[in-house]
Amino acid sequence: MGVRDLRDYKVKTKQQEELGILYSPFNIKAESLVLADFTQEDVSKLYKQHTEDTGQVFTDEALVYAFEQTQGQPWLVNALAYQACFRDVQDRTMPITKDVMERAREALIKRCDTHMDALLDRLNEPRVCNIIDILLSSSAGPGFSPDDLQYVRDLGLISRKEIRIANPIYQEIIPRALAYTKQEEIIQEPSLYRRKDGSLDMMKLLTDFTQFYRENSEVWLERFAYKEAGPHVLLLAFLQRILNGGGRIHREYALGTKRVDLLITWKEQKFVIELKVRRGEADLSAWLIQTADYMDKSGATEGFLVIFDRNNHTSWEKKIFQKQETAMGKPIAIFSM
Repeated sequence: MGVRDLRDYKVKTKQQEELGILYSPFNIKAESLVLADFTQEDVSKLYKQHTEDTGQVFTDEALVYAFEQTQGQPWLVNALAYQACFRDVQDRTMPITKDVMERAREALIKRCDTHMDALLDRLNEPRVCNIIDILLSSSAGPGFSPDDLQYVRDLGLISRKEIRIANPIYQEIIPRALAYTKQEEIIQEPSLYRRKDGSLDMMKLLTDFTQFYRENSEVWLERFAYKEAGPHVLLLAFLQRILNGGGRIHREYALGTKRVDLLITWKEQKFVIELKVRRGEADLSAWLIQTADYMDKSGATEGFLVIFDRNNHTSWEKKIFQKQETAMGKPIAIFSM
C-alpha cells in the first residue's frame, strides 16, 4: 500500500551483478491488490467505528480536516487517527476536534514512521527525482515517461487523478526531508531573528539568507539531485532552522504555475513569501500582483517576493538587490539573489 510491489524486490549475488542478472524471490506471487484511497464517506465511517467502540466522538470539522490532509491515503488516515486517539487524547470523554487533528498531523510529520521512511528513501531514485523536482519547483518541465509516472503513483507520492503531490501531508514531508541534511549544517542562531517583544524579524532573516545563499548555493546545488527545486529547498532549510518549532510553514505549489507560495505563521504574525526563478527577463509587476493576491487571500500582514536569478552569466553584484514596492495597496519587499 503505497510503498512497493513485492515482486519489484530484487536479489543479486556478485556474480549475477556482473552478468546483469537480477531475480525476485517473490515471483510466486499471483497478483497484487491495490487498496484504493478512501473517500470522505469512507473516512467518516472508519472513524465512527472508533466512536461506536469507545464512545469518543470526532467533530465534523475533524472528519473533514482528516480527509483534506490525507486525501484518503489509507495508511495516513489510520496513522492520523491513531496519533490523535491513542497518544494525544486518551480520555474517551474528550472529543477529537480539528485542533487535535492538527497537532496529530504535526507529530506524524516530525516522527516519520517506517512507512514514511520507505517513501522518502525513494526520493533519491532518478525516476522519482525527475518528477518530484519539477513538482516542487512548479516549473513546466519536460514530458514525463508514462512508466515513471505510474511508478511514482504506485509509491503513493503523486495523485492518481493529476500530476501533483498526493496530499498536504506529503507536501510538507517531502521538502522537509530534502532540506533536513542542509538544515543541520546551518549555524545561524534562531534568537538573532526575534525582536524583544518575541516577534519574528523577517526582513533581517531574508537579508542574512541572501548572503548565505551567495556563499553556499553554487557548491550545494552542484551536488544536489533536485536541480530545479534546489534554491527553494535551500530557503526552506534556512527557514526551518530559524523557526525551530516556534512557527509553521505552509507550502503551495502546482505543476506549471512557475510559482511557489509560502505562508509563514509565527505567533500572531503571518508572512507571505512568493518564490520565483528568473532565467530571462522578469515580469516584476505580474509577480508583485501575485504576491499581493496571496497576501489578501491568506490575511498576511507582510509580503516578500524572493527571486532566484539562475542566469549563469550574471554576476552576483547584479543578481543581488533589495527594494520595496507596492501592489494592490500592499507593501512588498523584493529580495533578488
